[in-house]
Amino acid sequence: MPIIKSAKKKLKQDKKRQQLNKVYVLKYKKAIKNLLKNKKRKDTLKSLYSLVDKAVKKRIIKKEKAARLKSRAAKLLNK
Repeated sequence: MPIIKSAKKKLKQDKKRQQLNKVYVLKYKKAIKNLLKNKKRKDTLKSLYSLVDKAVKKRIIKKEKAARLKSRAAKLLNK
């Protein structure tokens, strides 16, 4: 455990941010699973794109990973 006051505050902030980031990751992973179940629905693909873009905007995942996820999702839907 940190001793210095600023280090304690930083630890508290990091834990809070980690929880928020986890929420975004779980949301887009759940959307991917939804897409796998409902392969014929375009609205699930649209919601996945939205969630992935939000994760990129919040710097939770990188642009390259987002592009890869969206590409693979579109490929699944087009099969």
